Amino acid sequence: MAYLRRLPIAVSLLVLGCGHPRSAPFSDRNPFAAASPLFDQAPPFDRIHDADYQPAMDEGMRRQIAEIAAIAADTAAPTFDNTIVAMEKSGTLLHRVGKVFNALASANTDDTIQRVQEAEAPRLAAHSDAIFLNDTLFRRVKSLYDRREKLGLDSVQQFLVRRYYRDFVRAGALLTDSAKATLRALNKEEATLSTEFQKRLLAATKAGALVITDSTELAGFSPAERSAAAQAATTRHLTGWVLPLQNTTQQPAQAELADRAVRERLFRASTTRTEHGDSNDTRRIITRLAELRAERARLLGFPTRAAYVLDDQMAKTPDAAIHLLTQLVPASTAKARGEAAAMQALVDAQHGGFTLAPWDWQYYAEQVRKAQYAMDESEIKPYFELDRVLKDGVFYAANQLYGLTFKERKDLPVYQADVRVFEVFDADGSSLGLFYCDYFKRDNKQGGAWEDTFVDGSPLLGTKPVVFNVANFTRPAAGQPALLTYDDVTTMFHEFGHALHSLFISARYPRLAGNVPTDFVEVPSQFNEHWALYPTVFAHFARHYQTGQPMPAALVDKIKRARTFNQGFETTEFLEAGLLDMAWHMLPAGHEVTNADSFETAALAARQVDVPLVPPRYRSTYFAHIWDGGYDANYYAYLWSEVLDDDAYAWFTEHGGLTRANGQRFRDLILARGGSGDMGVLYRAFRGRDPVVEPLLEARGLVPARRGR
Repeated sequence: MAYLRRLPIAVSLLVLGCGHPRSAPFSDRNPFAAASPLFDQAPPFDRIHDADYQPAMDEGMRRQIAEIAAIAADTAAPTFDNTIVAMEKSGTLLHRVGKVFNALASANTDDTIQRVQEAEAPRLAAHSDAIFLNDTLFRRVKSLYDRREKLGLDSVQQFLVRRYYRDFVRAGALLTDSAKATLRALNKEEATLSTEFQKRLLAATKAGALVITDSTELAGFSPAERSAAAQAATTRHLTGWVLPLQNTTQQPAQAELADRAVRERLFRASTTRTEHGDSNDTRRIITRLAELRAERARLLGFPTRAAYVLDDQMAKTPDAAIHLLTQLVPASTAKARGEAAAMQALVDAQHGGFTLAPWDWQYYAEQVRKAQYAMDESEIKPYFELDRVLKDGVFYAANQLYGLTFKERKDLPVYQADVRVFEVFDADGSSLGLFYCDYFKRDNKQGGAWEDTFVDGSPLLGTKPVVFNVANFTRPAAGQPALLTYDDVTTMFHEFGHALHSLFISARYPRLAGNVPTDFVEVPSQFNEHWALYPTVFAHFARHYQTGQPMPAALVDKIKRARTFNQGFETTEFLEAGLLDMAWHMLPAGHEVTNADSFETAALAARQVDVPLVPPRYRSTYFAHIWDGGYDANYYAYLWSEVLDDDAYAWFTEHGGLTRANGQRFRDLILARGGSGDMGVLYRAFRGRDPVVEPLLEARGLVPARRGR
């Protein structure tokens, strides 16, 4: 049932064949019919076609329903093996096709894949309901739950039984038949709308790209940036230059564009991408999703969606999450206003004659950074060539901490020419799994960066992890090197931290492998970011792409001193997004939002975090994390996890820094455990105490660093 853990995917037999677009019938020639014969069951992308997904998903759902029916109908008394383990082993085909389909739907979609998504989303939601609302099956699970301490189970098995019981209850197993019918309808509609949101946002982001026809409007761009913009135009069969939109509100190009009017056009293209009243407008979708989620929470006995979600997280309550966010508001907004004042002073000194606006922030922040730290991104990027960052930075840190080594595999097929594959070897030389990376932006790829798996590692199922990272770095012009910003570098380390988590998890049972609370899942990734600037690691990869010379010490020092620069802005834009998420999901059932823009403005003002010059990192209408990314009422999790990861890194600094012994301890006590226990207990076993917030405040420059740190 591992596929069900990721998304509400699945479907009742009652709706199979109900008039949706279908491909060829399923047969043993379908590439998903059996486990891939390739190394570590790597997906056979050279044999997979769009027409293969839907029949494999349909057959996978049919088989899993049959497997679940057999478990429920078993006349033998419920045991851990014939019920829990049997469920863990069910749905193999559905999981196999679903992992690949979900990956490509996000990273390399097309019209056919989107049509399959639209057709299957409500069916998959119904499939999940057909399992978790199965009364006979639930009685077996409840029987084990009631007798869990008398069954001779070890602590992990007992935890798994409790987890399954909680899963069923949270899915509605205790509801009346009438309430279950209502729940099924709500789940179906939510799945449909979430898929439609994803489709519209992708199209809106592509359509919102800024087209430049006058070369003078690109003043401030380097030759490489101009070439990349020209290449983006060529790819779209346009003349001139194209600045594709990133997923966030502020756009990286604004830091370089000297023409204020162009900056404003780019900013407005970004912030209104999904608000043009056309087929890509998402406003009605998000207000309806908020209504559906509130009603679903009420049905399950919770006052709000946030209360429902947080009940299963480390934070436990919305108040705890909101407290974490709001306690940072005074310091972050004060720092942001100070940053704005410094930029306004620069505008005035240059006789700009205007008041700073949101689309000016990136440009003048870069000017202030150059003035205060004598640091220019154009100075830095030549030292961050992508391949060297990957091999001599990301992989090198993993070797120093965990003993891993990597070998590129060009014999395995990929889904797109940009994708690379590496075999990962453990410290003892044994093969640990596979790592795929797909780093460059494409119009058919969702914005942002993420990690997932094509194959989950499972001792129970006998599989090794096949992991992938996806990002949206600017593609260089043909023949040019891929030079990264320092933010790009930290993104690579971040996403590889997720990959390490997936590679290292050794939990026997799939349900306990990758299913960690969302407010803990970012700990491995954000923790891994720390090694990007660790002296021995940084010196190993930060070398000029032409000369191979290491970055000069003076420039390294500038990067270190600039780490807390603009943190007022960055923290505030994050807090605004996190509080927006909570506001949408704190709505009670029956509350109708008639205007998404007005709701957003009022929600931020209510938390005293509405700084006009600092818009939210994501405005509501393109906030993919919360509407189709699984972070609803959970965006705070990045900050919650940051408290833990900064505190964990502080432990490293207190115990000798980057060493194999320290890395092994972190791997054994945190990364390898997955979701096999209470995450607070696991963290305390590593740290020796609960986490404290001071290391985060210091890292963000919101309080002075303590001496000796």
